[in-house]
Amino acid sequence: MGKVNIGLRGWRFDEDVLDEDGDVRPLVSQEPDVRQRLLVLADRVVDPCDACWLIHGDEEIQECNVAEVIYGEPGGEVVLCSVHESDFLYWFREDGGDGYAGELELQPAFHEWFADGNRAPDGYAGLEHVEEDPTAFEDAPDRAESIPSFEEEVQELDDEELDAMNIDLDNLDV
Repeated sequence: MGKVNIGLRGWRFDEDVLDEDGDVRPLVSQEPDVRQRLLVLADRVVDPCDACWLIHGDEEIQECNVAEVIYGEPGGEVVLCSVHESDFLYWFREDGGDGYAGELELQPAFHEWFADGNRAPDGYAGLEHVEEDPTAFEDAPDRAESIPSFEEEVQELDDEELDAMNIDLDNLDV
């Protein structure tokens, strides 16, 4: 079974999160960890790049690039544009960030490093993203359409169903 990115590069899902039409299957049919990642992804997919936001803040949010990639664990994830992905990768690979792998402290640790003025050296190679078949989708959806809004699905669930699904909605706009 292959892996797919949904909405942002970085978090890869087994193809079985999609139905035969290529749409994300309902949350109730997903495993708990996949469900949580999908909810966080749906919440963060249209967010500004964390690094851009640290530079511009809410006052100049229009200057921020939209996120293209996501790293980390739900609740401690970092979303970045392609301009700042190399800064994150440098921090993670070369400047101690790997010590936060799998930890919720990854986000605040990267934010602190970046806010202190640290950056990847000029010419630092990030990741080369290769599309397996860039022509496979003639009319690819835009970023906002690339993953469904789960808000309606979650609102239709009663408290018992939400408890049974073990969903953490505390930090999400759902």
